[in-house]
Amino acid sequence: MNINKNLQNGGKLFTFLSLYIAQTIPMSFFSTILPVLMRQQDYSLETIGMLQFLKLPWVLKFLWSPAIDRSCHTLTDYKRWIFSSELIYAVIILAISFLDLETNIYTIIVLIIFAFTASATQDIATDALAVLSFSKKDKSMVNSMQSVGSFAGAMIGGGVLLLLYHQLGWNKLLPYLAIFVVVALIPLLFFKKTQVEEPQERKKYAAPHPDDLLGFFKQRGIWKQVLFLFLYYAGLIGTLAMLKPLLVDYGYSMKEIGVMSGVIGTSIGCVGSLTGGFIVRKIGCFIPRIVFAICILATTIYFYLLVTQLTVNTATLHLGITMLWGSYGMATIVVYTTSMYCVREGYEGTDFTLQTVITHLSGMLMAAGAGKIAGMYGYANLFLFESCIAVTSLLYILATFKKEKKDETRIIR
Repeated sequence: MNINKNLQNGGKLFTFLSLYIAQTIPMSFFSTILPVLMRQQDYSLETIGMLQFLKLPWVLKFLWSPAIDRSCHTLTDYKRWIFSSELIYAVIILAISFLDLETNIYTIIVLIIFAFTASATQDIATDALAVLSFSKKDKSMVNSMQSVGSFAGAMIGGGVLLLLYHQLGWNKLLPYLAIFVVVALIPLLFFKKTQVEEPQERKKYAAPHPDDLLGFFKQRGIWKQVLFLFLYYAGLIGTLAMLKPLLVDYGYSMKEIGVMSGVIGTSIGCVGSLTGGFIVRKIGCFIPRIVFAICILATTIYFYLLVTQLTVNTATLHLGITMLWGSYGMATIVVYTTSMYCVREGYEGTDFTLQTVITHLSGMLMAAGAGKIAGMYGYANLFLFESCIAVTSLLYILATFKKEKKDETRIIR
């Protein structure tokens, strides 16, 4: 009996791993290659920083998330949303492959925004299905799959594909990427065992209501979580956004950047997320939330010292990249786990989306601001500013979450 249950859980986890990887690979590829190519073509750091707004659909996706929650009452409903969104995603990627990167850059950017909209829609349905498909004690497992899928996708899209781009070029590589997005849907065809209730058992509402969205913010104590989500990543995002331009400015080639950031960096992020998932599952979120915040602060301080006091070379950069991606990977588990416990019944997709949108919005603002600060005042002042944000986040956690140790430990167990 336990063997069958473990096999079922393993199959479900693999399905979500495939879906999250399919989301991330194209996004990571486009997000990685465009800043590098634009910097090589002498675009300003301010302009490169504005590329973070390509992810605007991932910030606005909360607007249509209630429609998905309302229309999904069975596993078939969720599959329909996921399949249709991902197929649109693949078609747009294929269309982009016919365009020239140097002469059609703005057309490509517009199409990428549409592609990211389709991917964001798939993410809403996937997250909601993930919340409903696992018991409370197993939610940390799917959180790890989400994080590992994201980092593995980033490693492939920002590392492996960057290396393949060097060999194949833009027009030959993207069709294979579109095919992969479709192939990644195959495990979902065999996804049958789930905890999604039948239509008559799930809540239905006569008409859309403002509380579909606003009701999340009316929950008792929820604003502590909202501010936590806004601050937690903020100390890292600016550094992540400017890492590739920094490597370009220090003379590293596209191939070297692909290895350092896209392969090694995201591999460390994957290890960090697995480690963070194990720690959170064992001891709850209270202590890891603090420890991971300290890791974020140490990372920002290191990058400040790197460009002001230390010798910048491959070894010191690798250490910084390891700290950066490792901290990010561990922090991701705390964010996902606490977010899953804050969803309302019947609004799983909406509430989880709202919380991830908060982190995306914070990240976009920080990344755009990072380009401005780095362009006007230099990298050193950017990393100093990031350190101040990390200190603020740590102090907020220490001051706000003191009384939640017992509650979080009980929930995790």
